[in-house]
This record gives sequence, structure tokens and C-alpha cells, in this order.
Amino acid sequence: MLGAIEAGGTKFVCAVGDKTGKIIERIQIPTTVPEETMPQVIDFFNGYQLEAIGVGFFGPIDVNMESPSYGSITSTPKTGWRDYPIVKTLAEEFGVPIGFNTDVNAAALGEVTHGAAKGLDSCLYITIGTGIGAGAIVQGNLLQGLSHPEMGHILVRRHPQDEYQGKCPYHGDCLEGLAAGPAIEDRWGAKGIDLVDKPEVWDMQGYYIAQALMQYVLILSPKKIILGGGVMHQKQLFPTIYKYLNEFLAGYVSLPELSDYIVSPGLGDHAGITGSLMLAKQALQENN
Repeated sequence: MLGAIEAGGTKFVCAVGDKTGKIIERIQIPTTVPEETMPQVIDFFNGYQLEAIGVGFFGPIDVNMESPSYGSITSTPKTGWRDYPIVKTLAEEFGVPIGFNTDVNAAALGEVTHGAAKGLDSCLYITIGTGIGAGAIVQGNLLQGLSHPEMGHILVRRHPQDEYQGKCPYHGDCLEGLAAGPAIEDRWGAKGIDLVDKPEVWDMQGYYIAQALMQYVLILSPKKIILGGGVMHQKQLFPTIYKYLNEFLAGYVSLPELSDYIVSPGLGDHAGITGSLMLAKQALQENN
């Protein structure tokens, strides 16, 4: 049995499953503060005999195993979680190996193992929801250097009709500040789900997302791009993204048919938690 945590800005998804990625049981817990959320997480896992736990956590986090603060949350806007030692807490509680990475890296791992990128050694998973983040698989491995990627905070050109100042508390009008779910609601005065019949909303979204994809394509050249998160439940976004990406690339790079190349998660909303199970599997193998 393996444990898995997909820690997002609004909820923790906790699951127990096996090494094939099959989920046996899962629950959701609101993401409030560690003092409230973590006892519920621990109580859930105490009902099982686990061999390892995989954690995909909202960033930024410290993934450098040589760092004194490895396994902790760092400069998150959710101040209650800042500096929280999630890996140390779980290891002390359960005494099993802990796999740890970002929630989007976990989702990328899930998709390349069991989802839309299965069989490939390269993919990019992007979530567009409460925040924007991306995880990448390059030559079969999760992309990591000094830290993990933070692709949601790149700078993009403004849409000609956009006068919104931006929502990101760190950078204002970075990609996340202009195109994440809270920015949509703040700019237009309603949640995305209530703006389905407003084409100007989705034209602007597609404009920003396509700019980001252009940069990712030029830098990483992934073999598959997977767009997940709550905002991407608006399927009318995909054709707009394709249109603008073609316009921005201007024929400079040859890509496959975009409807096959840029897709929804093959695992649906289970990409992150399945990937967290795979993080647990990796941690167990490395420990053995």
C-alpha cells in the first residue's frame, strides 16, 4: 500500500493505492492551516499500513535534498504554510520513505506514466486554476535544477484590451497574475464558470496562455503538452489557444496537429494524485 497527497491551494486530496497507480480510497480535506489540515491527513493514513507516501505540494517548496530546509514549503502566498516541514512531519509520524515534489510535477509524472503522455519520455503538464504552474518530464526525468520550475510566473505581453493591473502578490501582471482563476474573477467580476457566454473573456485567456506555450515550446520542446486545472474545464479555450499559438510561432517551429499535441489530462482530475502515488513508488524504490 502507498499513500499519496495532492496538496492544492484550496484542498488536499489524500489517497491510498498500489504501485500500478490504482486508487483504493481517496478523500478531500480543505486547505486551511497546518494545525487544522494535517491532523485530518494523518488520521486518514493511520487507517492503513503504508510502505511509502508521495506528496505533490503547491509551490514554491524546497526540493533540494542537500538543503537544511528540504521538504518544507517556502515563499507561498498562503502564509500559514510558509516554512512548514511537511516531509519531516510525515516521516516522523509514519516512519516510511517520503517522495516529495510540486503538485504539477506530480501531475506530469502521472500523465507520462498512465495518462495522455504515456509512452513518451517528454511532456509538459500545466495547471491553470487558483494559480498557474507547470511540471516537465525531460528525457524521462522530472525537470529540476536549483529548484523546481515556476513557469506560472513568467512575464507576458498584455492583451491590447486589458487594463487589469494583475493579481499576483509578488509580480502583479505575470502570467498567473493575469490568467489564473482569481484574476479572471477580479477582472470580470464573476467566476469563469459564470462567464461561459462571454467570448472576450476566453479570447484574452487564450492570448495569454498561448504566449506562455510559445515560450515553453521554444525552450523545452516537449513531445506533449497537457493543460489541466479548473480554468481549462472551459473547453472553448482550446481552439483559441491553438489560433494564437499558430499566430505567435509564425511558422518558425513545426509542431504536430495542435489538437493532438495540446490536450486535456488523460487522467482527468486524477493526474496529480496518481502522480503522487508514483512519487511514493519512486521513494520506496530508492529507499530499497
